[in-house]
This record gives sequence, C-alpha cells and structure tokens, in this order.
Amino acid sequence: MKPRTLLVVLTLALPAALLVAILLGAVALPPAGVFAALLGQGDDARLGLIVQHIRAPRAVLTALVGALLAVCGAAMQGLFRNPLADPSLIGVTAGASAGASLAIVFGGALSGLAGLSLVSLGAFAGGTLAVIVVYRLATDAAGTSVATMLLAGIAIGAIAGSLSSLLEFYASNDMLRRISLWRMGGLDGANWPRVAIVAAVAVVILGVLPAQANALNALLLGESEARHLGVAVDAVKRRLVLLAAAGVGVSVAVAGAIAFVGLVVPHVVRMLIGPDHRGLLPASALAGAVLLLAADTLARLVIAPSELPVGLLTALLGAPFFISLLRRRREYGMP
Repeated sequence: MKPRTLLVVLTLALPAALLVAILLGAVALPPAGVFAALLGQGDDARLGLIVQHIRAPRAVLTALVGALLAVCGAAMQGLFRNPLADPSLIGVTAGASAGASLAIVFGGALSGLAGLSLVSLGAFAGGTLAVIVVYRLATDAAGTSVATMLLAGIAIGAIAGSLSSLLEFYASNDMLRRISLWRMGGLDGANWPRVAIVAAVAVVILGVLPAQANALNALLLGESEARHLGVAVDAVKRRLVLLAAAGVGVSVAVAGAIAFVGLVVPHVVRMLIGPDHRGLLPASALAGAVLLLAADTLARLVIAPSELPVGLLTALLGAPFFISLLRRRREYGMP
C-alpha cells in the first residue's frame, strides 16, 4: 500500500471512530442529539451532560493516548533498529507502575494537581525518573550506547518491578485492587483538564517527531553510516528518548498501563507501507488513535453497563492478531 493511501484512509477513519465512541456505550445515544449537544444547541440537559462531560473528553483523550503510544513505539523501534521494540524498553512503564504503586500505598487521600490525581502524578514521576537513570547509565564520554540503554532499561525495569511487588506485599486489599486496576489500564477518569495536559504534550511530540524521520531512516543503516550522512546521532538519540519518555509517561499517567499499542501498531503499519519513517510516524499515530478508540468502545460494550479495562482488551485481542500477522509476514515482504 502506498503511504499516502493509508494516511488518507486513517484520516477518514479517525473522525468516524471518534463519533462511534461518543454514540455507543452503556446507553446508546441518538446521532441527531449528539450532534446538537456537541454544538451546544441541544435541549436535552441529560444528553448534553453525557456527551460534553463524559463521552467527548473520553473519546478525545483515548485518541490522543493511542496516537502517543503508537508514534513513540515507532520511534523506539527505529532507534533500536528492531521491529519488536516498544517504549517499555527504556523503563518508563515499569517506573510508572512503581510510582503509581507508591502513590496508592502512601498517598492516602491526598489530592492531585491540575486535573491529575496523585496516582497519575506518581506514575509520571516514576516513569520520568526511570528514563533519566537509564539514559545516564547508557551515556559516557564516547556517547550514548543503544545496546547499553536496552540492557539498562531491562535492569531498571526489574528493580522497579521488584519495588512494585514489595509494595503489593505490604498493601491492603483495597490498595491491591487499585494497583491491579491501574495496571490493566483504563480511560474512565477522562476529563477536559486531562485532555488539555495530554494535548499539550501531543502537540509537541507529534510536531517534533516527524521532523526526525530522515534521521531515523539513516539510523536504520547503522550509527556509523548515519554519522557519515551528517546525522548528529547522539543528539537524535537524546531527543528521541526524551520525546518517547514524555509521550509514554503522560499517557501512562492518565490511562494506566495499556499493553501492545506501542508494539503492534507500528509493526502492522510497517508491514503495510514499509520502513520509511516519513510515512510510518504519522500513519502510526493515526492508526494508534483509531485502534485505541475501537478498543475502548468495545470495552464499554462487552459487559455493559460495566466495562472491561481497555489495557486488558488490547492485550487479549492484540496478541493473537499480532501472532497471525507474524505467521503471514512473508506476504508483506518481511524476513
């Protein structure tokens, strides 16, 4: 498939997915009433409340989180030159889990800041700290080693996982349930202040990452070859790690740990249009938004009026789909 064709298809699919996410749920809403409520012209106060304060912010937040996870996953796969890489390799997810667990166990009823709960702030702080440690371990006078960064990410992830397990050992039953639900991922806490925070980060990342497409293409040839092509390799590495840490960190902070989006979406897009990051990055962002919107809508419908954690659903559906794609990988020209 030509990259432009896929981008057009995904661009058309995104508003449709947003609309479906607003229309469907425990209570199906009439399309005419939804359009009126979105325009602020409806007479039904209850419907307007559902649309403007519950479903619309959730749909927008879901799209932003999906886009950030997928585009950061594509960037990390390019940086590590491995289509099986994802943002968790730099320790951000494990660090965020440890930070969220600390906030749940020791935070008590303390409030958050700027629309984020204390758990969200703890998750963001934990993910950021983990990435800083990983980057410092991988950097010396000779530059930043991608291989060392990978190994350091595994080590820091193990330490953060042990800390989380230790906290679970001492946590009460209520705390254990909160930790478990957070790790499953969910977007039920969506509101407009959270949307504004994530949107601010998304604007920066989605604006800066595509400008790194040529550098990522050069890195696919190897670091030495990229340097000969005029790429400032260490600066690019630092920029990509910081952007991925910010994108995944804020996503995990507002939505918990949502599995497989950062791994599967870039991989599928690469199968469809090839490894050129000029098309891969924007297509991954759009596909991630559409996929997570579809998953969140399905999570709200499967056992309505209750809902499944969306991270659980992405893992349950994403893993078999990914396996089927791997079995057919030669049809897409992959080894």
